[in-house]
Amino acid sequence: MADYRIAVMGDKDSVLGFKALGLDVFPVESVDEARHILHRIAKEDYAVVYLTEQLAAQMESDVNRYKDALTPAVILIPGKEGSLGMGMANIKKAVERAVGADIL
Repeated sequence: MADYRIAVMGDKDSVLGFKALGLDVFPVESVDEARHILHRIAKEDYAVVYLTEQLAAQMESDVNRYKDALTPAVILIPGKEGSLGMGMANIKKAVERAVGADIL
């Protein structure tokens, strides 16, 4: 049985604090770098990838590729600029799909 890990990816200022929690941090400087890292870590033992909303907005098709996959679960988090509302919208869609109605 694999020991799953948790990754956090986004701009340096938004993600470095997660290192203190013992999470694997991937600060990225470009969308191309982020795409490469996301696809690489998706093949490794990562159960969860936290991704800043600002980055996810620029790589929507890459994020959607893992939407229905068992692992990794890609969870959108606000970046240093604040929330874009994408994370909550994704949770709302997932709940609606699972329950069959909008209960949030």
